[in-house]
Amino acid sequence: MTIAHRLSLSGGHVMHVEEHGHPEGLPALVLHGGPGSGSSPLLRSGFDSTRYRIICPDQRGAGRSTPTGSIAHNTLADLLDDLRRLREHLRVDRWLVVGGSWGATLALLHALDQPSAIAGLLLRNTFLARTSDIHDFFAEAARRGGPEWRVLWTEARRRQCPVATVLADIFAHGNSEAQRRAALCWFAWEQHLSGGTAAPPEDAVLQRLVPRYRVLSHYLRHGCWLGAPTLLQRCAALPAVPTRIVHGTRDAMCPPQGSQALARVLHGRAVLQWAQGAGHDPTHPALAAAMKQALRNYANTQTFSASAP
Repeated sequence: MTIAHRLSLSGGHVMHVEEHGHPEGLPALVLHGGPGSGSSPLLRSGFDSTRYRIICPDQRGAGRSTPTGSIAHNTLADLLDDLRRLREHLRVDRWLVVGGSWGATLALLHALDQPSAIAGLLLRNTFLARTSDIHDFFAEAARRGGPEWRVLWTEARRRQCPVATVLADIFAHGNSEAQRRAALCWFAWEQHLSGGTAAPPEDAVLQRLVPRYRVLSHYLRHGCWLGAPTLLQRCAALPAVPTRIVHGTRDAMCPPQGSQALARVLHGRAVLQWAQGAGHDPTHPALAAAMKQALRNYANTQTFSASAP
C-alpha cells in the first residue's frame, strides 16, 4: 500500500504525507531530520510493511510539502499543530513515533504536546537543540571546516551574533550565488562529520539543498524555539511508554552525550542502546540493524524487548 495525502495547513502551507505498509497495521509516525530535509525511503527501510502502517509526513517547507523552503509561518509551534492535525485527519488514536536527529527532537516534543497519542518512542541519534549543541557545531566548522567557515565566523563576530544568524540571513535574503556558496560549504562540512568524501553535489541536488538549509538555518537561528525550560528539562514529563534510544558511538553531528543525558532524565524509563562504530548516517550497518530489531520487537510485543513483560 502506498497512499499520498495533501493536507492543507495554516499560513498557506500544504503538507505532503505518504502512507506505506499495511492499512490495518500498527500505526507508526516517521519524522525526518533537518529541519528541512524531507522524508526519504531509507527512513522506513527497517519496517516490516506487512505489520506496520507507516506514516511519513514532510514537515513545513521540506520535501514535497509546499511552499518549498518557506520559513513564513514555520515555527516549532506550527509543526506541533501540524502533527495534531495530521493524526486527526488520519483518524489515528495512538501511534509509535520514530525519529532520528531533529526527527527525534520533534518526536519528544510531540510526546510532550500529546502524551495520550503516544504508544511508544523509538529515537535515533537524539538532538537536544541546546544552545551549546548549536554553538559547538558551528565553532568546530570554523576551526576545521575551511576558509569559507572562517569568513562566516568572522562576520558573526563583527555583527556580534551567532553564525546561524549570518547563515539564516544569507538563505533568507542573499542572492542566489551567495546561497549556493553557503549551501556547498554546509554540505561539505556535514559530509566531513559523517565520514564521507562525496564530490560536490550536482546542480540539481544543490537546488534542493538551498531550501533545505534555509529552513534549517531559520530554526537554528531561533534555537529551535527551545529556550527555558530546555528540552532536556521538559523531558521529565514524557509519558511512561516503551522508549528506546539508539545512538551511534562515533556520531560527530549529534554527540552521544545528548542521548546519555536524556536517558538519565528518564530514570530507567528508556533503554539506551549503542550502535558501536556508527556515526550519524542511518544506513550504517550497526544503526540500521539496531533500528530494525527494535521495530521487529515492537511489532511482536508492543515493547522493544524480544519478549513481552
